[in-house]
Amino acid sequence: MNTLGAIIVWAVFGLVVGAIARLLYPGRQPMGFFGTVALGIVGSLIGGGISWLFAGGSEARPFEPGGWILSILGALILIGISYALSDRRRTV
Repeated sequence: MNTLGAIIVWAVFGLVVGAIARLLYPGRQPMGFFGTVALGIVGSLIGGGISWLFAGGSEARPFEPGGWILSILGALILIGISYALSDRRRTV
């Protein structure tokens, strides 16, 4: 796969993962299309890190159900962290 194809695949994967995470997380998340894509991509990196830790440093295979689940979990963690940080900024 060439570089442009890989970027498109990551963007679509990020959009799907970010949209699922936003649907699962209660409350309103004020972000647009690109924010959702970025949420999914960064969430999948967090999920990949979690997978790497649980696998003992071995390589994770893409597009497996566990990869999707951990990517969504990573995006949910990211939403939770952003809410925790934004709540702190509002109260100070």
